[in-house]
Amino acid sequence: MKVFKIAAVAMCAIMITATSCREKTEKEKLIDEMEANGAEIKEKRDGDEYKLKMETEDKEVKIKEEDGETKIKIDSDSK
Repeated sequence: MKVFKIAAVAMCAIMITATSCREKTEKEKLIDEMEANGAEIKEKRDGDEYKLKMETEDKEVKIKEEDGETKIKIDSDSK
């Protein structure tokens, strides 16, 4: 029983370490950046299609996911 407890604790430690070290995707980085800049965020889900639109005064980001494919469009206003 003691061996089982030690093995369980070791497995939990490995899982926590592996998930906390992963790199953020470009999508996650953009969402974090836009949220930090106070962007207006709109989400739309239609079946298997997912759209995310984020806007600030000087930047607009659109993310579209469909059939496992992610498309990212970034427009920066240079006024």
